[in-house]
Amino acid sequence: MSDELNSKIEATIAVLHQAAREFTQVVFASSLGAEDMVLTDLIARHRPDISVFSLDTGRLPKETYDLIQEVEQRYAIPLQVYFPDSALVEEYVAQHGINGFYDSVENRKGCCYVRKVEPLRRALKGADAWITGMRRDQAVTRGTLEVSSFDADNGLQKFNPLLDWSHNDVWAYIRQHDVPYNKLHDQFYPSLGCAPCTRSITPGEDIRAGRWWWENPESKECGLHVQSATGQSPVALRVSVEGNVGSEAHDVSRNQNPANKECGLHVRSTSLKASRERIIEIAANTKQEVSA
Repeated sequence: MSDELNSKIEATIAVLHQAAREFTQVVFASSLGAEDMVLTDLIARHRPDISVFSLDTGRLPKETYDLIQEVEQRYAIPLQVYFPDSALVEEYVAQHGINGFYDSVENRKGCCYVRKVEPLRRALKGADAWITGMRRDQAVTRGTLEVSSFDADNGLQKFNPLLDWSHNDVWAYIRQHDVPYNKLHDQFYPSLGCAPCTRSITPGEDIRAGRWWWENPESKECGLHVQSATGQSPVALRVSVEGNVGSEAHDVSRNQNPANKECGLHVRSTSLKASRERIIEIAANTKQEVSA
């Protein structure tokens, strides 16, 4: 392991301890992607007071569930898993069908909201700060990120300890420390989400090409970021798993069509009624986007 990477590791550990020292309740939102597995390993090794959670949409690939079990067996720190609200899922399926997300962009965004956004809101409730695995070189939209900044949309501090890590740094750490990772990365799945909405890619394809491949590129958002009052989509945690063991296309393709590369995690209200209203709002906004 190079001296440069060792320095980055030490800096990351310092950020994790800083977050735990300065804030009462700190949570790490793990997508179970390569970057997040690095952070999981560092938290387990150095034990800052940071809790770890992940989201189970109910439609994840088998390999993702295998990784959840491996994480629970490998590390002493508990992994709390949040599930979608069953009433919202049942209502969505009753209205649109079990695979209704294939029928329209608004249906797909509504499904993403029910299965991803609403559970994240519950997971962040009560926290003072949260940790993400985002890196600057994943997309041009992330070039202005800071290691620590206030997340106005969620009302808590956000830390990005791996901000200056490269794709190669992440995988060098994983190999050096034998960190578990999603085995679909070895099958040309650089970006992972729900099983019905994800496929492998071919060399040279954009990293997001395997996500919602039946849609036009400009619609490839999953509703995890709500636009701020300025109309700009805030940069936040990616739920989808990213990283490819064998392909350098990861870093290059993330810089193509930057407007398509974020999927957004920020919403505010927590009630079931408000969630239903938000689904209606997403559908209305999406129809306007499609017709524009």
